[in-house]
Amino acid sequence: MSSPDKHPPLSSIDRVVLLLALLSAGGLLYLFSPILTPFVVSAFLAYMGDPLVDRLEARGVPRAAGVSAVFVGILSACLLVILVFLPLLQQQIVTLFAKLPHYLEYLQQHWVPAVVAKLGLDPELFNLAAVKSLIAERWQQAGGFAKAFVGSVFSSGLMMLAWLANLILIPVVTFYLLRDWDFFIGRLRELIPRAWEGDTVKLIVESDVVLSAFLRGQLLVMLALATVYSMGLWLVGLEFSLLIGVIAGLVSFVPYLGFIVGAGLATVAAYLQFQEFGVLLAVVAVFGVGQLLESFVLTPKLVGDRIGLHPVAVIFAVMAGGQLFGFFGILLALPVAAVLMVVLRHMHERYLQSRIYGQ
Repeated sequence: MSSPDKHPPLSSIDRVVLLLALLSAGGLLYLFSPILTPFVVSAFLAYMGDPLVDRLEARGVPRAAGVSAVFVGILSACLLVILVFLPLLQQQIVTLFAKLPHYLEYLQQHWVPAVVAKLGLDPELFNLAAVKSLIAERWQQAGGFAKAFVGSVFSSGLMMLAWLANLILIPVVTFYLLRDWDFFIGRLRELIPRAWEGDTVKLIVESDVVLSAFLRGQLLVMLALATVYSMGLWLVGLEFSLLIGVIAGLVSFVPYLGFIVGAGLATVAAYLQFQEFGVLLAVVAVFGVGQLLESFVLTPKLVGDRIGLHPVAVIFAVMAGGQLFGFFGILLALPVAAVLMVVLRHMHERYLQSRIYGQ
């Protein structure tokens, strides 16, 4: 690693110019934030697909053909999710809310009296009738809001045009970013000051390795686990197999959380559907197989040890991101934490080489 002494100190004018450039960039991002969504989505898709294009190019496939093949694959996957997967998921959610009052009634009649008598609690603490009324009321409100939202979208010409423009822009921008990704990266590298290029490129490359391990590897792990859980629960005969499998797969980025949440939801759903304890063994077997696949096959092959975030750090990052920035903070928490880990590792190495540590 280059010594800190190789970096010439910035003059006052350089600092002012750098500060103005950063403020200008931040101001432009703020001003253009309403139109950045399709470009951010396209950049994410291009970042995910560029390694596949590079692999095809390394095997002698022309870049234009490789870009076209990867672009068709990404577009097909997105259409499959929108046209097939989301309607199935929506159907299971609607069915769940339709049957939830029945399930609560069953618990009220068969489990609540036994629990109250066993623990000597106040029966009003387990008054599920109020819960049923609240769910029905909220569900009607949500349905009314959804209808009003959809109606406003289709009744507003400008909003409809904006949606159509985004739908058209995302594939177009993704294709061009995929085609010229290496060119853009090269031009950005040329902007790095020559004295800082070595350390900056090393930091970016290590961050890219960590982000690749998380984004590509962890997303593949989540997709594989969601598939395994959904198929396994479907074979068991569980009515909400897809919904529970997707939930378990989505939260599996936190170690063991997908297993705990998925097994808990599936166990409750299986008992309410079948009222038999024998089916619960099959549910536990499904999640046991999924956990073994995750621990010994999926995570070592697809992610490895490149991220290096402790499970406690993962939980803290997700909670901190949600507290600070809401839902999008939860989505960005782990990638940001992974990059911060790389930066902190470099700072630690610099500290060990500094005169402060050596004194």
